[in-house]
Amino acid sequence: MASPAEELDVDGVAVRLSSPDKIYYPKLGADGGTKRHLVEYYRTVALGGALLGALFDRPTHLQRFPDGVEGEEIYQKRVPAKRPDHVDSCEVTFPSGRKADVLRVRSAANIVWAANLGNITFHPWAVRCPDVDHPDELRIDLDPQPGTGFDDARAVALDVLRPLLDELGLIGYPKTSGGRGLHVYLHIEPRWDFIEVRRAGIALAREIERRSGDRATTSWWKEERGERIFLDFNQNARDKTIASAYSARKTPIATVSTPVTWEELVDVHPDDFTIATVPALLEKRGDPMATMGDVAQSLDVLLEMAERDTANGLGDLPYPPNYPKMPGEPKRVQPSRDRDRK
Repeated sequence: MASPAEELDVDGVAVRLSSPDKIYYPKLGADGGTKRHLVEYYRTVALGGALLGALFDRPTHLQRFPDGVEGEEIYQKRVPAKRPDHVDSCEVTFPSGRKADVLRVRSAANIVWAANLGNITFHPWAVRCPDVDHPDELRIDLDPQPGTGFDDARAVALDVLRPLLDELGLIGYPKTSGGRGLHVYLHIEPRWDFIEVRRAGIALAREIERRSGDRATTSWWKEERGERIFLDFNQNARDKTIASAYSARKTPIATVSTPVTWEELVDVHPDDFTIATVPALLEKRGDPMATMGDVAQSLDVLLEMAERDTANGLGDLPYPPNYPKMPGEPKRVQPSRDRDRK
C-alpha cells in the first residue's frame, strides 16, 4: 500500500509530497533511497540557496523518474498546464522555431514541487527569463569516451583548461557531472546570441584540444574520438542543457552534480557527492559557485580566437541532429559514410 501523502512547508508555501516511502534508488533502499529522501534533499539545498541560485529565473527542463531511477524516464520540456499558482513559466523558442512554456524557477517551492513529480535532475537553459535569447553562461563539458574516465577529464581540466583560462583572463567554475564527466562554467555578459556563444565555445575547445597532447578532442563523430575526452561544444547550442549544480542523478547511489573549487578538484571523486553528503558539505564550506554571478565576463577574447581559426581554414562544426541545417555548417554525415571523402 502506498504511504499517505503529506504537506511540506517550503518557505511558507505548502507543497504536496505524495507516496513519500516509494523507493526511488533501489540500491539505497528504505534507509536512504526513498522519494522522501530525494525531496528532503531538494528542500534543503533549495532553501539553503545553492540550488535556487543555480536555477533562479532559468527556463528548466525536468528529467523525471516517477517510479524511481530503474523505471521509465520522462524528459519533460513543457511545464504542465495544471500546476499550483506558485509555479511560473516563461516562453522559449526551440531550434525548430516552435515555442513552448517552460518551467521558470522562482522559489524553493518550485523546486520541491518538481521533485514531487519524480524529477531527479533539473536541466536549466544557459539564459534567464525574460531574455531567453542571450546566454549568461558558457558551458564547457568534458565528456569521457570509452577507455577514459573522470581522472582523465580532471587532468585535462587542471593541466590544460585552468591555465588557459588564466592566460585569457577568464574565470571558470568547475563541478562534477554526477557521473564520469566534468563541467566548467563561465559567467558571461548576456549580449551575445546562442550562435555567437557556441562559436566562442568552439574556439575555446579547439585551443584545449591543441594543448592537450591528444588527450582531448572536438570530433563530433564518435568514430573519430578515440580514447580521449570529448569537448562537447554543442552544449552551448540553443535548447541544449546540462544537469544543474546540485542536481541529483539517476545513478545507483544518488550522486549529485556538485561544484568544487579548483583546489578541491585535485583529489575529489564523483561518488563523494550524494544526496546524503552534499547538504553537510554545503553547510561546512558553502557554495563555490555563490560568487559566480559577481563578474560578467566578455567573450571578446574567445571570439577573436574564433576569427583566427576561421582565417586558418577552421570553419563551423556540426550542430545536434534536431537542428535544421545551419548557415556555414559542414555536412552532417558520419565520416565513414561520406562518399566524397573516399
